[in-house]
Amino acid sequence: MAVVGLDCAFPGAADPEAFWDVLMRGADAAGAASGTRWDRADHPDLAPAGLMADADAFDDEFFSIAPREAAAMDPHHRLLLQCAWRAIEDAGVSPAALAGTGTGVYVGAMGGEWGRLTLADPDRIRPQDGSGSSAAMTANRISYHLNLTGPSMAVDTACSSSLVAVHLAAGALLAGECDTALAGGVNLVLSPVLGLVYDRLGVGSPDGRCRPFSADADGIGRSDGVGVVVLRRLADAVADGQRVYAVIRGSAVSHDGRSNGVTAPNRWSQQKVLENAYRRAGVTPDRVAFVEAHGTGTLLGDAIECAALGTVHGVARPEPCAIGSVKGNIGHTEGAAGIAGLIKAALALHHRVVPASRHADRENRQLRLADRGLRLLKSPLRLPPGESLAGVSSFGMGGTNAHVVLASAPRVRPARPQRGRRARWDGGVFTVTADTPEALRRNLVEQEAALARRPHGPAAALCRLSNRTKTGLPYRFAVAAGDTTELAGELRRVLGTAGESGERPWGAPVVAFAFTGQGSQFAGMTAELYRDSARYRAHLDEADAALAPHVGVSVRDLIVEGADDLRDTGLAQPALFAVGYALARTLTDLGIRPAAVLGHSVGEIAAAVIAGALELPDAARLVAARGALLREQPAGGGMLAVGAGRERVAELLAAEPQVALGAVNGPGDTVLSGPVEVLERIEAVLAGEGVRTRMLEVSHAFHTPLSAESEARFRAAIRQLPAGAPAMPFASTYRGRMISDDPSDALDADYWTGQAARPVLFSDALAALVGSAAPTHLMEIGPRAQLLPLVGRAGLPDTPCLLHPGPGGRSGGRELAGVIAELYRAGLDPQWEALYEPGRPLADRLPPYRFATAHRYWARWEPVRTPAGPERAVERPPAPAELERSRVEPDAVLATVIDAIVQVGGYAEDVVRPQARFYEDLAFDSVMIVQLKVQLETRLPALGELSVHHLLPALRSIDSLAQCLRELLLVTAA
Repeated sequence: MAVVGLDCAFPGAADPEAFWDVLMRGADAAGAASGTRWDRADHPDLAPAGLMADADAFDDEFFSIAPREAAAMDPHHRLLLQCAWRAIEDAGVSPAALAGTGTGVYVGAMGGEWGRLTLADPDRIRPQDGSGSSAAMTANRISYHLNLTGPSMAVDTACSSSLVAVHLAAGALLAGECDTALAGGVNLVLSPVLGLVYDRLGVGSPDGRCRPFSADADGIGRSDGVGVVVLRRLADAVADGQRVYAVIRGSAVSHDGRSNGVTAPNRWSQQKVLENAYRRAGVTPDRVAFVEAHGTGTLLGDAIECAALGTVHGVARPEPCAIGSVKGNIGHTEGAAGIAGLIKAALALHHRVVPASRHADRENRQLRLADRGLRLLKSPLRLPPGESLAGVSSFGMGGTNAHVVLASAPRVRPARPQRGRRARWDGGVFTVTADTPEALRRNLVEQEAALARRPHGPAAALCRLSNRTKTGLPYRFAVAAGDTTELAGELRRVLGTAGESGERPWGAPVVAFAFTGQGSQFAGMTAELYRDSARYRAHLDEADAALAPHVGVSVRDLIVEGADDLRDTGLAQPALFAVGYALARTLTDLGIRPAAVLGHSVGEIAAAVIAGALELPDAARLVAARGALLREQPAGGGMLAVGAGRERVAELLAAEPQVALGAVNGPGDTVLSGPVEVLERIEAVLAGEGVRTRMLEVSHAFHTPLSAESEARFRAAIRQLPAGAPAMPFASTYRGRMISDDPSDALDADYWTGQAARPVLFSDALAALVGSAAPTHLMEIGPRAQLLPLVGRAGLPDTPCLLHPGPGGRSGGRELAGVIAELYRAGLDPQWEALYEPGRPLADRLPPYRFATAHRYWARWEPVRTPAGPERAVERPPAPAELERSRVEPDAVLATVIDAIVQVGGYAEDVVRPQARFYEDLAFDSVMIVQLKVQLETRLPALGELSVHHLLPALRSIDSLAQCLRELLLVTAA
């Protein structure tokens, strides 16, 4: 089993980085107890405890939990929810991606102090107190709020709880019960009670600090702590490219059996659990470099544990086995002690250095460590190359022992870079999401600060990791960046503006593809993208292979090498087809599925392939024959773009019969086709009228009637072309409308013959596409933007957002990433992996989600806020008697509903707006609905008993409920 993600918080260490810093400095993070939890004056002789900062802070809005429920929740639940989210992100996975999966959750916790604190007074019991004080909910809330459907259970074996949870999670993965498992533990010193118990037992440390294996060891010092690890089968983790902190080689759990008292440790049982774990791991104890021991710092406990460790590890070996205990740094975290030790050992294997043992300078000589083949580390131990092994022990007060064998992560050979041209672009799209605009900005600040500490380098690995982890929440930020300096600058730029940092799309974008025709080609078109994008390379190579037998040369080579041969129509049209096909396939690989397509002139052939009306080999034969035919047209022809409508052009055509209408691109955009000398004459006339004109870069007069001989030869060349029907809405620029299901509309040899010789009705086709598919975005597919200006001038009632993967002619990885970023902000969920080179590694880590800390909850039974915001409502007596009347004015009904909702949920009154939705905004559940029913019956007695079934349809918003109640009151009054 692989440890692929982790998160933790302990006294003096708010996250894994700070925890590792504490360990490496050998710091003492146990601090004095704060007066916010209990009054120290009542117990002046009680030792202080190691308390976490901000243990009362909870982002209830993020998890859609009503304030009153959050206030009733055991703080263990609240800490674990946030810790689990951050651990999943650390595993390189978006928590949203695990929703609906059979991911398992195993949580170790001991005691039930919150229940004793909240359930002691029967007069203050609330409906939420049942689930709020339940030990099972430590795991179940994680599964519920993250929508995980695998095994979900809490474990209480006292101080070994969280390591037993790891053992159970690993077993579930081995048994195939789940593919991912969260395992962790939590402990908060909520009251002085257990400290008093330790004191009465004579095992409490007078100054509240643990000194494992030290001559100064004098007992247990209690501490807070929370930690979660994400486990997967090693093969799955490696296949998905996840970072592996350490590998669980094996584990074992046992009980002391009958010994010298139920709370007394048993040397022989501890020895047996070690032996079982190593046997299951398939390793011998002499290979274990270090053991993270239980090490409470009690004289009896340390002596028994060292005796058991020495019996197992005191074998012939080059160096004694190093032992230590994290309790010397952070105190005894009780139910979280095992996970604290496991995370320490995993980080040590990951960094390949074992932190020094705190208090090693005052080793307890009575433990005879050297004689037993053990040693305390006075300085950090560098682990040698190759696999290193570690053991982690945790023993419960009631006799349940656990031991886990860890190994360093196997070395994974990086993928060899593909041969060929080296990509100039080594970036991607950096994404961040959050649940509110304020949270998005807060998390962007966090990411920018982390980027500022990074050295300059490519951004691809960071971007790819952000796509995996920082997605799934409603408010979205995305930006294309090539290196870390550029990325940090983009974040600073956004944060420096007063406007919104991101967007909340309410649905996926509707994207239509418009394929460019001839005239957009140029030397070296998309050559940069060919270097930068593996997907584009693959698809252009595919198109090139299909065209080569018909064209006789490699159009790919002509494109990539920037050859001038693309001026030749016989090569230009196949090359444009190849580019259009490869671009479209690359975009569909990235998850952009067109809702409709159209193509201008030769662009319609690539559009037909993407729409499923043509197979690639047939399309290659068609475009090659088309290019060859048009190349053979009489020389001296050209095309003139005219900024005038059909009426004015019709007058010109009547006067110049040698010229034909080549294209109708918009209300004021037409193209004339004919002899160049005639077009020049027309151009001079129009210039005198102030009409804009432009000669197009084409070799012949296209879209003019073909000679009978030419038409016959073209039809013969494509006679075996299958008659295809598009599988998606297809706007025909030949027919000027959407292609129907009628067989007469099939894209057969007759269609393509007429399509080459008749005018391009782009304007009509565009109007039909917009009316049929209603796209929010129109993407031009081609080497440079030619159609988008026409669309902008088309006078559409709702012009879609216009996009191009190579605006201005430059098409590279940056431009492609920019398009994806824009569509992601608009609601697209891309196939991110298609944006990066195969085998691209992930970055080590990104800062985890930064939750809001403004809302504070503790053992006060009411939710409160920090001074940064308005105080939340507390319990109030029932509504005054004046509200209890048979008829209530409309405003009074709304005010009554709002007051009742405030009482049920404990919300701040400014949150309960008439437009607020019960489920999405106020996080109502079935318990709260029943409470609201009772509140409304009390305040509006004229209604009598309300039916929950009758209320449910009205629970869309506060306004809708108030309207429903007004109608009921009118009926009652009548």
